[in-house]
Amino acid sequence: MSTLSCTREMHPRRLAITERMIAIDEDIVFLDGFDDAIVGVAVQHTKKPVVVYDRARCIEILMERDGMPHDEAEEFFGFNTECVWVGEQTPMFLDKCDEG
Repeated sequence: MSTLSCTREMHPRRLAITERMIAIDEDIVFLDGFDDAIVGVAVQHTKKPVVVYDRARCIEILMERDGMPHDEAEEFFGFNTECVWVGEQTPMFLDKCDEG
């Protein structure tokens, strides 16, 4: 996990969020290696903003990048990423509802 540092080599979504948080003088926590899964930023009254990731895309990234089968990627993600607490700005994970 990493906090704000602004470089032009960042993934476009991460760069946009970083620049937005710097503009309002707010820190934010990112998951290293999951920039392609960023959905946006969640805000709630009285709470600090948090980065929101597409949970299914995070698992796909583990499968593609690390060659894990789906079950292994799901277990690894659940234990090593989803359940990690790094303070009030711990990222959130979105489970998208199937349309239909």
